[in-house]
Amino acid sequence: MLKRIAVLTSGGDAPGMNAAIRAVVRTGIDMGVEVFGVRHGYSGLINGDIRQMGVREVGGVLQAGGTMLGSARCPEFKTVEGRNQALSNMAEHGIEGLVVIGGNGSQTGGHALWKMGFPTIGVASTIDNDLIGSDMTIGVDTALNIALESIDRLKVTASSHKRAFLVEVMGRDCGYLALMSAIAGGAEAALLPEIPVTAEFVANQLKESYARGKTNGIIVVAEGSHLSTEELLAYCNSREESLGFEIRATTLGHVQRGGAPTAYDRILASLLGSNAAEKLINGRQGVVVGRIANKVSETPYEEVIGRTKGISPDLYALAERLAR
Repeated sequence: MLKRIAVLTSGGDAPGMNAAIRAVVRTGIDMGVEVFGVRHGYSGLINGDIRQMGVREVGGVLQAGGTMLGSARCPEFKTVEGRNQALSNMAEHGIEGLVVIGGNGSQTGGHALWKMGFPTIGVASTIDNDLIGSDMTIGVDTALNIALESIDRLKVTASSHKRAFLVEVMGRDCGYLALMSAIAGGAEAALLPEIPVTAEFVANQLKESYARGKTNGIIVVAEGSHLSTEELLAYCNSREESLGFEIRATTLGHVQRGGAPTAYDRILASLLGSNAAEKLINGRQGVVVGRIANKVSETPYEEVIGRTKGISPDLYALAERLAR
């Protein structure tokens, strides 16, 4: 049984990370273990920005967005020298194991430490929901609800002026947020990195919607779509008269990462953080803790690293069907 563990957050911040940190700290203390927080992700490991955390340090953070530990890019950690420095700094504090809260890049770092013999365990957290090992990752529900609220608001003003909006959401390599936002928001189409579509297809969707008497149109565009928002806007503007709708574009950007986490994300983060801490303390390592089929799961690093979840063809077909 480990006696000292550390926790860090890495990569893009996700609503619910603080709840996961809180769960790790309080679970560790409840099990008689000292818990340390690493500031600014892997950069903090290399720079030795490590401090012990108590129950009060994580008081009042459950409802806070972002990450109280901070996050930062760290190219140095990709080097053997950087990782050795990180291990040396943890050894100075007597730290015997590490909980990594984050997405693909973060878990790749955790895997590298584990391959060097250091006990490491991951917690699935990314708003993109592209990490293998969890049906839903921490932060997805909040980001999705923020995007949906924005779409609902845009539909109100769009209906007042008979306009169509291209709404760009986050998702550089994964279209999950765009697809689910489109289904929940009643969009005419969703443009995803995984499924190329033409500007002509989108224009026809808007044209048909206008012909059916709709007073607004919504096209959800993932930021990593093969057809960019700018390209699509230019195409539609050049054919605005035939489409019926005036066309506008709105990019939601990082607003989707902010704000208080939903109840779902707070509960998911608490569940995964606590389980990860307990497993690590009891000797489990080299896995990512997530939730699959409504049960806490663990997936070996080898099945997670270098891979991503795809988009469900059934969900994409549903979005197309309901848009008609």
